[in-house]
Amino acid sequence: MSGHGLLGVPDAGAFLARLTRLDPAAPVRLRSSGGRTALWAHLPWDVLVTREVAGPGPGDATVSAAALLAVLAAGGQELPDRRDTQWRWPLPPPASQAIESVAGAELTRLAVAAAGTLREVTTGGVAGRAVGQRQVRDALLDHVALVVTPERGDPVEVSQRLVQAVARMGFLGPRDAEPAEARVRRAGSWVGISAPYGVAWRQSAHKLTVMTMTTHPKG
Repeated sequence: MSGHGLLGVPDAGAFLARLTRLDPAAPVRLRSSGGRTALWAHLPWDVLVTREVAGPGPGDATVSAAALLAVLAAGGQELPDRRDTQWRWPLPPPASQAIESVAGAELTRLAVAAAGTLREVTTGGVAGRAVGQRQVRDALLDHVALVVTPERGDPVEVSQRLVQAVARMGFLGPRDAEPAEARVRRAGSWVGISAPYGVAWRQSAHKLTVMTMTTHPKG
């Protein structure tokens, strides 16, 4: 069995630890190019997240995120059993355009405010009426947190789904440090937030697809 080929173990471990806290059964896709490897994952609220780490990697393989994390924690080099058929999501195009910079502190504020609203509404309801947590969560995630306007083209809407992704995956940096600047990016029908420790992507709702293939989707 070939090895995982990751040299940036601390970076990969941080990504996998956050991912498995959000979804213990999540698969992670490793795609290698130019001596580096991008780790890709799909979060439970329909956002793709990625972080690039050092190392030639295995080429293109999907494995259990929890299993790979365990291998890295033990200092192992083996690649866990491949689960390529578990990857069902298209990837954004490799080329993207930066639209506007956003202060990391502002993204953190938006994420914390949404979490506070979720707790408040699920505890006290709305106008005295009980509301299901999932119903409130989905409404909050679909809320447009930011609207940025490029020099050319239509305004770009950034949903709370993307804000929560960069915040909860730790892409803005350590909690005790000042959150670094992030950038809103666009790649075709995809909108993303690029932060110092990773990128979150989401495809426009009318373009969303589910791919059921026995091999990886091309792209």
